[in-house]
Amino acid sequence: MTTLRPLGSSDLHVFPLALGGNVFGWTADEAQSFAVLDAYAAAGGNFVDSADVYSAWAEGNEGGESETVIGRWLASRGNRADIVVATKVGAHPHFKGLSATTIKGAAEESLRRLGTEHIDLYYTHFDDESVPVEEIVTALDQLVKDGKVRAVAASNISPERLRASLDFAEAEGLTRYVALQPHYNLVSRETYEGPLLETAERAGLAAVPYYGLASGFLTGKYRPGATVDSVRAAGAGGHLDTERGRAVLSALDTVAEAHGAELATVALAWLASRPTVAAPIASARTVEQLPALVASAGLTLTEAELTLLTEASAGQRVSRDAAP
Repeated sequence: MTTLRPLGSSDLHVFPLALGGNVFGWTADEAQSFAVLDAYAAAGGNFVDSADVYSAWAEGNEGGESETVIGRWLASRGNRADIVVATKVGAHPHFKGLSATTIKGAAEESLRRLGTEHIDLYYTHFDDESVPVEEIVTALDQLVKDGKVRAVAASNISPERLRASLDFAEAEGLTRYVALQPHYNLVSRETYEGPLLETAERAGLAAVPYYGLASGFLTGKYRPGATVDSVRAAGAGGHLDTERGRAVLSALDTVAEAHGAELATVALAWLASRPTVAAPIASARTVEQLPALVASAGLTLTEAELTLLTEASAGQRVSRDAAP
């Protein structure tokens, strides 16, 4: 049985692979979503990641579709106590930004859609620098005091704002962030490594990286001459044009062959081994895509294999852009 990992300083313990809910109610309908969630839970998974904005970008959707699907699944399976539910505030079309009023209103709507009395892990989805960290932290602390949220976290935030948020929470005795959701994978290391990782490490935060498979590039299905039917194909396929992307694929091929494993399994296992990382996020549109993801929780790479992957992925430290 896979050992659950502590989520920072919280009392939450999670499976070392978080199931991304961005596809639920978008590229996966409710029946497909339920099947994927069932298979993930059957494999020992207990950590489901969503956001109130998922999937407002899809035609006919307004945001909240993913939370609604997850809520219906939890109700139908009667397993709420077994699942760590994470969602986010700040990007829903009707609840943009991080004012105290927005945070409170958005949380109530997320709770309603999820059909639950509390959210286990509540992220600020994108930092809102127009709002003082004091207001954001105080609003999140109130949700915890009210029993509506168990633990709080941040995503897409600068090291400076993260540090300021942590310092204010500690000085005032308020609820502090326990986790961080950064953009981080084998072909995008500079989006986390450096000051942001160092800040998280000093504060004892757990990292739950998004884009763990670089929008599918690290599954290995993007190869010269290959055509991939995916809404993310254009972006993911671009990595083939970079020296880093090609070097990473070669290293993944070598390690995957040694273990008789899928490339996605190896890529996620590498990510799960990195400092501060508790559980990478990966999503599956179909049950068939899931085994390679959950297998990462049971794959232990050798030091030589980790070094090979780390050196292949070194690339250039030039960009800090990130967006989920």
